[in-house]
Amino acid sequence: MSPQQQRVRFDSATEGFDAPFALVDLDAFDHNATELVRRAGGVPIRVASKSVRVRALLERVLAMPGYAGLMTYSLAEAMWLFAEGTCADLLVGYPTTDRATLQKLAHDEAARAAITIMVDSVEHLDLVDDALGPGHPDIRVCLELDASWRPLNGSRRLHVGPLRSPVHTAAQATALTRRIIDRPGFSLVGIMAYEGQIAGIGDAPPGNPLRGVAVRWMQSKSAAELAERRAAVVAAVRALAPLEFVNGGGTGSLEQTSSEKAVTEVAAGSGLLGPTLFDGYRAFQPRPAALFALPVVRRPGPNVATLFTGGYPASGPIGEDRLPSPYLPAGLKLTKLEAAGEVQTPVTGKAADRLRIGDRVWMRHAKAGELAERFREFHLVRGYEVERTAPTYRGEGQAFG
Repeated sequence: MSPQQQRVRFDSATEGFDAPFALVDLDAFDHNATELVRRAGGVPIRVASKSVRVRALLERVLAMPGYAGLMTYSLAEAMWLFAEGTCADLLVGYPTTDRATLQKLAHDEAARAAITIMVDSVEHLDLVDDALGPGHPDIRVCLELDASWRPLNGSRRLHVGPLRSPVHTAAQATALTRRIIDRPGFSLVGIMAYEGQIAGIGDAPPGNPLRGVAVRWMQSKSAAELAERRAAVVAAVRALAPLEFVNGGGTGSLEQTSSEKAVTEVAAGSGLLGPTLFDGYRAFQPRPAALFALPVVRRPGPNVATLFTGGYPASGPIGEDRLPSPYLPAGLKLTKLEAAGEVQTPVTGKAADRLRIGDRVWMRHAKAGELAERFREFHLVRGYEVERTAPTYRGEGQAFG
C-alpha cells in the first residue's frame, strides 16, 4: 500500500475524531508480532510491557502463539497487571525499592507465585528483608547478569552497553547465587541479561554507512563474548539452583540471542509498534504501527505548515533521533529552529502546500511505549475502521514512573 493510500486509510478510519490523538494499526501490529516469532526461531518471547503500555494490546499479543509472559518495568505495574488478569507470569525487569508494594506482594500468595523481582546484589535482598521483616514468605527473584562488552580483558575501563548489573562473571554470579539460596525468604528462579549494545542499537543507521560498519563489528565481537560468558554463568548457577528460565535479548537481537543454547526465552516489545529508532536494522524492518495525528493550525508561508502540539521527545541521549518524525503525507520534515514543540510543530516540504487548516499530519514517535504516556487512549484500527478504542496505562489512571 502506498503512503498516500495509507494516509487515506487512517484519515477515513478516524474521520470522526479531533486531533491530536493516537492510533495503533492492528494490521501492522499483528504483522510485526508474527515477524518477531519467526525471528525468535521457536524460543518463547516474553513481552516487554514498557514498550506497549496498553493492556488490550498486551493481552492481544499474549494470546498469539510464540508469546509467554510479561517483563514489566515496575513492581507496582506487575501487581496491577496480575490483579487485572492480564498475565500470571510477570518478571519485573528492574530492581525495586517500592516497600509498600513489596508488602502487598508478600501478603498475596497468588501474586507471589506469579511475580518475580530482579536482584543483582545482596543490598537488594537486604532491602526486601527490611521492608518485610523477619520470617517473610518466599519471594521469587531473578539474578541479572551484566551483558555489556568489556573488550579490555574484562576491565571496567571500557564498558560498551547499558550500565545495569554489577554481576559480570561466572564467579560473581556464583557468589551471589550462594547468598540468595542460603538466605531464608528468597527463591532464585531465573537469570536475565539485556545486551542493549546489540538489541538496542541499529546496525544500519540511515545516512551513516561508516558508523554501521563500526556497529556491526562491535556487535559481532560482543555477541561472541556474551554467548560464551552467559553459557558459563548459566551452568554455574544451575549447579546450585534449579532455574525456571534464562531470559535475554531484545527486539534488535532476537536471532542472535535465541540461537544460544543457554537461553530459554527472549524479550521483545518495541518491534510490535515499530518506532523510528528501529528503522536502522539490516535483519528486520518492523512496520510503523503506532502513530499520532496532529492538526494543521497555521500556514505561515510556502512549503510550511504548523501543527498543534507534538513535542514528544523520547528518553535517552539528546539528539535529533529522539524527536518524533513526520510520516504522512510523505516528504515533510521538522525545522532545525523549532523542531517538535510543546504547543506547535512546524513542518516543511512541498507536501505542506497541499495541507489546509484542519488537515492532519501523521507522526511517528522515536520510542514505542513512551507515546502512551502522552495519550489516555489509542484507537485500534483494522483496515478502514476503528475496531475499538483502548485506554493506555494513563487512561486507566496508572503511572509507574
